[in-house]
Amino acid sequence: MTLAKRRRPLRCCGMLAALLLLVSGCSDTEPAVLQGSPAPHSGESPALPPAGPPIPAGRLVTLAAVGDVLIHRSLYEDARKGGSFDFKPMLEAVKEELGAADIAVANQESVTGSTALGLSDYPSFNSPQEAADALKEAGIDVVTMANNHALDRGEKALRSAIRHWRELGVEYAGVSESEADRSRLRLVEKNGLRLAFLAYTEGTNGIASPKGRAYLVHRLEERRMKREIAEARRAADAVIVSLHFGREYESLPSPGQRRLARLAADAGADLILGHHPHVLQPPEWIDNQRGGRTLVIYSLGNFLAAQRQPDPRTRIGAILHAQLWLPAAGANGVPPALRTRNVRLQTTFIRFHGWRGFRVVPLAEAGESDLPEAGLVRRNLQAHLQRWMPDLLVR
Repeated sequence: MTLAKRRRPLRCCGMLAALLLLVSGCSDTEPAVLQGSPAPHSGESPALPPAGPPIPAGRLVTLAAVGDVLIHRSLYEDARKGGSFDFKPMLEAVKEELGAADIAVANQESVTGSTALGLSDYPSFNSPQEAADALKEAGIDVVTMANNHALDRGEKALRSAIRHWRELGVEYAGVSESEADRSRLRLVEKNGLRLAFLAYTEGTNGIASPKGRAYLVHRLEERRMKREIAEARRAADAVIVSLHFGREYESLPSPGQRRLARLAADAGADLILGHHPHVLQPPEWIDNQRGGRTLVIYSLGNFLAAQRQPDPRTRIGAILHAQLWLPAAGANGVPPALRTRNVRLQTTFIRFHGWRGFRVVPLAEAGESDLPEAGLVRRNLQAHLQRWMPDLLVR
């Protein structure tokens, strides 16, 4: 699949930081106290460095990725326009930034099965297809759909969503409509680079795939995942693996997350995108068995959601920006290794008042009326995200 993507000037947005509360569960439960966050950073985010030297010869793709899109009832009621829905204004403030990337990726956590099947939210989601339309309009090129809500409304809703993404020309990873589709490598070509996208989930909330149709949701079966990543490594210049894993509302990755990330990295993943905790977790570089480094984003938090916890961390996410660069072959004829460079995180905030007027905005634009002690929150969040990557640019 080859994507033609418009190029826009990148929109830069300001400062960030972290929140110090811990929530519990996907439902409306009371939060506990966060443990293990680093001390507040002494200052605000640094300004962007001056433009560097020209990129050396080779092939390069700019990639953006966002976290969970979970369409709760408050969101679709806010988007309702008579007999249809309009989610596009919710993403207007970040549309330019997403559109500036060559390829943009989102985790579509609630199945967009259409109103014909009856809309629903937690604990069993089915969302309007207009939510998918808005993501496409905002610049999303690839969606990952392997998650714990993939089978909430059964096979019919999932197939309806797959058909709609295909009609939109958006590649989908982590779910399939047939055995043939399950074996199809999701390849996206841009600027002469072939990017493979794979996605896996640890579970589906106890809902089994229909008999004989295990292909519907790509589950995190370690042997198969390793084999498929290795196969993608042979066919693509870059391998991006999305993992739906970990524990909800935990600010740090679990030992299990770190083990699975290393397994994927050693199998051939260049970049790992994590989802499920609904809050931001600090990223890190891990050395892989190929002699290189794999970037692991354990959790990008919520991009668009309306969870009712009083803890505001579920309203904070991040847009990952990275360059995937394949240098030109050297004189000795040794194939070059892909490099991930110029990594930064643009933090975002889900703004609303009275469960209406939902908008995704840069976190730097959140004021005291949106987020009490907003400046302190941004400083703490910056320190939290730089925990294992001190030089990470966080805005």
